[in-house]
Amino acid sequence: MLDLQEPKSKKPADTAFKQQRLPAWQPILTARNVMPIFFAVAAAFIPIGIGLLYLTNLVQEFTLDYTHCKSIDSIYDTRSCADIIGSNRSMSCHCSIPFKLDEDFSPNVYMYYGLTNYYQNHRRYVKSRDDFQLLGKLSKTPSSDCAPYDYHNNKPIAPCGAIANSLFSDKLTLMYNERYVPLLRTQIAWKSDKNIKYQNPEHSKGNLKEAFKDFEKPIDWRVNIWELDEENEFNNGFENEDLIVWMRTAALPDFRKLYRRIDHSKEFKNGLPKGNYKLMIDYNYPVAGFGGTKSLILSNTSFTGGKNSFLGYAYIVVGCCCFLLGLLFLILHIKYKPSASTGDISIVSPSTSYQ
Repeated sequence: MLDLQEPKSKKPADTAFKQQRLPAWQPILTARNVMPIFFAVAAAFIPIGIGLLYLTNLVQEFTLDYTHCKSIDSIYDTRSCADIIGSNRSMSCHCSIPFKLDEDFSPNVYMYYGLTNYYQNHRRYVKSRDDFQLLGKLSKTPSSDCAPYDYHNNKPIAPCGAIANSLFSDKLTLMYNERYVPLLRTQIAWKSDKNIKYQNPEHSKGNLKEAFKDFEKPIDWRVNIWELDEENEFNNGFENEDLIVWMRTAALPDFRKLYRRIDHSKEFKNGLPKGNYKLMIDYNYPVAGFGGTKSLILSNTSFTGGKNSFLGYAYIVVGCCCFLLGLLFLILHIKYKPSASTGDISIVSPSTSYQ
């Protein structure tokens, strides 16, 4: 005989949870209970925005565009360095621009270079690197993402890729009343990048030239990777901070990157005094060909960082919008006078169960 079993019931178990008999709360959003939320947001955001604008206005900043500075080399007459470098990338050009600071810059003062119309956020450009190589794991076969900047003269390139190949190469020197302003080349990169993402080969043991003997420098570089910093041997190779700063690509086509820190330990311990200055430039980096510009930026910082008013205005705009919405709901509440029962958060105890 066949043992026929009854089919298993699909009915939920008779529990308060499965039969939806648990007490539930259900907020009823009306003008009366929504408008306090908007007023509270406005009361918080508007003062924060005003505070951020106040702090960013404390930041001092000076910008000097040097894209078309005139050559001071006698062989070039008065041609601009942009034209000279544009006609022959391998040539060198030197120029200087006098400028004046109208106010004292309080410490700490930072020196940036700014570039415009430069799309570091291009998808292929961002991918054109070998992170494994930058960790000091040198390989005779660079990542395919580096192409076409992966081999040169039948040797692998280190560091490979379009980002490293386009490293900013201008040398900027600052003078105050014919005296050089001391600049620091270290502590300009993120600590996480410096300590984790970029490492020299383990077998270099202080001899980077030997470690990179089987590799070519990037095609557009004028110096070898072990010569990026002539004064500090520990700031060379993949651990060079100028390289690390450049390798962190910018999100927008107009950007600035930290170039140097002003040394405040001696003569300029009180910051940069107002007066006459001169920017001396070893002009090596072409930007005029794609309609870009280059500039020097001197700036100090506040509690919120550099000079940037966007965040302050954003808080104020959001706060004002919330305040206006709160007023709108207040008018609706007064005009239509909803009953008290519709403005409360009620407790609902469903009595219906689903069998």
